[in-house]
Amino acid sequence: MTDTPKSSRRSVLAAGGLALITMGLSACAQEDALAKQAKAGDNKNYVAGDGSVTEFAASERKSGIQIQGTLFDGTAVTPKDFQGKVTVLNFWFAACAPCRVEAPSLEALHQEFKGKGVQFFGVNLRDEKATADAFDKTFGLTYPSFDDKDGSVLLSVSGLVPPGAVPTTLVVDKQGRVASRVLGEIEKGTLKALIQSAVAE
Repeated sequence: MTDTPKSSRRSVLAAGGLALITMGLSACAQEDALAKQAKAGDNKNYVAGDGSVTEFAASERKSGIQIQGTLFDGTAVTPKDFQGKVTVLNFWFAACAPCRVEAPSLEALHQEFKGKGVQFFGVNLRDEKATADAFDKTFGLTYPSFDDKDGSVLLSVSGLVPPGAVPTTLVVDKQGRVASRVLGEIEKGTLKALIQSAVAE
């Protein structure tokens, strides 16, 4: 198999991702009105990604992401914190059913890769600290999350690889560039392979 079809497919998917940003943000807005339903577990009208994976060849990656934000514990994070490490960014909120399903897999991968130069950050789009902390405790999450109710972290990646739905997971290379994206609930083996690929670069 040559690289040309892959490159072409990636380019098409990347371009298609731009069209998803409006839909994704609309889904987030709709979920505000449906939060009680989601918390009840019925997930009526819940809009999530389809689990599609997009990989970006190194030559196709845009400049490093310029994330500046604050974690729930008060720690400030700047673009420098993404240099020299592979980073996994998972966009989530507590009332999102797929976020609950994938949480144990994310924590397992965090434990597997944290000694290999890989850092994990959650990006919480709507919850107060108490809600986010309760989610972390419930699922035993040990990696930190951004408090991104103002959307600043989401905005910093939207022009590069716009999340089309929640959850969305990005793998960022050692130069701070988005290397791959999973729209919707992750499959553990797939995300592991994406991380390994970025680590090997």
